[in-house]
Amino acid sequence: MNIQVISPALSDPERAVAQILVVDDATVVRLYYRQILEGEGYAVEEAINGIEGLEKAVQTPFDLCIVDVNMPMMDGYTFLHALRREPITHAIPALMTTSEACAEDHHAALKAGANAYLVKPVARDQLALYVAALLGRSLS
Repeated sequence: MNIQVISPALSDPERAVAQILVVDDATVVRLYYRQILEGEGYAVEEAINGIEGLEKAVQTPFDLCIVDVNMPMMDGYTFLHALRREPITHAIPALMTTSEACAEDHHAALKAGANAYLVKPVARDQLALYVAALLGRSLS
């Protein structure tokens, strides 16, 4: 599998447990990601839209954000633009996950500041692999 990752994580590889923020309005998606990520040994925080996600991101030193595109109040693109503008959050790697599968959507995600892009539904192994790559870690 070829993984394209832009700007790998600048997180502290010595930290015992990576902190991951999942920003998605779908409860079932957040729970699915949480199950996978906690199974891989990560700590997970959730946000239901970009506004809540941005509020949490500026308060907590997350190692990675996993972001949906289509959400109410603030979409994923706007969230990433705002994340990249904040000095405290600009270097947090971001994985965008969405059902939008065309090349224009992929380009828009990277332009907004995503480091990687996955089309839903995201397979368990695929999510674990991308997260590990973005964090600069090997799979457990």
